[in-house]
Amino acid sequence: MSVAKDLEIIESPPEDVIFPPGDLYSDEPPLESDLHLWQIFLLLQCLEWHWRDRNDFYAAGNLTIYYSHRRRKSEDFRGPDFFAVLGTERKHRKSWVVWQEDGKYPNIIIELLSDSTAKVDRGLKKQIYQDTFRTPDYFWFHPETLEFAGFCLISGSYQPIEPNDRGWLWSQQLELYLGICDRKLRYFTAEGILVPTPQEFAQAQIQLAQEQTQLAQEQTQLAQAQTQLAEAQTQRAEALAAKLRELGVDPENL
Repeated sequence: MSVAKDLEIIESPPEDVIFPPGDLYSDEPPLESDLHLWQIFLLLQCLEWHWRDRNDFYAAGNLTIYYSHRRRKSEDFRGPDFFAVLGTERKHRKSWVVWQEDGKYPNIIIELLSDSTAKVDRGLKKQIYQDTFRTPDYFWFHPETLEFAGFCLISGSYQPIEPNDRGWLWSQQLELYLGICDRKLRYFTAEGILVPTPQEFAQAQIQLAQEQTQLAQEQTQLAQAQTQLAEAQTQRAEALAAKLRELGVDPENL
């Protein structure tokens, strides 16, 4: 067999090769930087951990949402950087298809701004999320400049969310604050406690165990010191009583 024939066989794909369907991927442009990727992962990881005992929500990042009223995936689709839907089944999905999800749209959307997407995120997408999705909470955050804003849907229009004294914005849908910590967008409870990643939680548990061990050791050392002090006081009392007896004084009659 000739070399040319061999190359032809190698280069021709088998007829039974099945390529992945198009809806596996978001319609959005590639992520601007690794900061954007890690920020999406952080938002997902923390919420999944915080709600680890719940099965009534779905959260995803950079996943396509199809919302055509004619039920066509070839039109009307968006891929938010992060979104969460409440009151739905917590399961794996390749995409979010509104007409297959009882007409549910995201309860909260977070877009990560970049030089190439900021104008659309602040304008067209905000309009779509307000007028079509009717998403109650919409936030955007720039991982590099740290621009951060949030909006709550009131009477059909997005109104800015007023920050608290720490600059955090309250999400009514998540019942959590969103705020910047170490140049990252994080969740905080109503009490102001940082929602950890599983790794942070495990590390905190280790640190707590170490602190408890150290405290137990300190308490043991204190008990030993108190025992030694009591023994020393007893020895001094016994020595004093013996001295008094040498002098002809009965310590019991003192």
